[in-house]
Amino acid sequence: MSVQVTQPAPDFTATAVMPDNTFDEAFSLAAQKGKYVVLFFYPLDFTFVCPSEIIAFDKKLKEFKDRNCEVIGVSVDSHFSHWAWKNTPVEKGGIGNIQYPLVADITKSISRDYGVLLNDSVALRGLFLIDKEGVVRHALINDLPLGRNVDEAIRLVDALQFTEEHGDVCPANWHKGEEAMKPSAEGVADYLAKRAK
Repeated sequence: MSVQVTQPAPDFTATAVMPDNTFDEAFSLAAQKGKYVVLFFYPLDFTFVCPSEIIAFDKKLKEFKDRNCEVIGVSVDSHFSHWAWKNTPVEKGGIGNIQYPLVADITKSISRDYGVLLNDSVALRGLFLIDKEGVVRHALINDLPLGRNVDEAIRLVDALQFTEEHGDVCPANWHKGEEAMKPSAEGVADYLAKRAK
């Protein structure tokens, strides 16, 4: 399956390690309906770039929650590996007690469905912004050595919510609180004319 922006996100049910370190054996994407979701894939537990991203998402978690947005991490590791990594201090190579679910994609079916499985082994760094109705509104896939920008993920949630609320469109480098554009030739011309001054 190839995930397409504007199409429904592939649903899944799998075991996840929850914020309180319990195992939810029936964690599902469908259960998140009514909330925005940033679903991100990373290659493996106990690796190098991955903990920097996982911890960065955790440090910004309140900003996502304030936007009615859930953050969910996925890798091809088992839930036992996720649990062990969460219970290893950061200074000893762990990620500490992060406060969002880590999904175990041990069968690699979720990674495969989202088109991020590399050589049938690990997931590339895929990130998918899913709206309240379960539709994919943004997709980004990085190669293994390229870490993602968490602030950009927040900016995209802001942009999506702004367009849903106001109907305006968000130009390049738009941030919350800035002027957007009316979705018309006149609106674009007006916006660009103001920026040219």
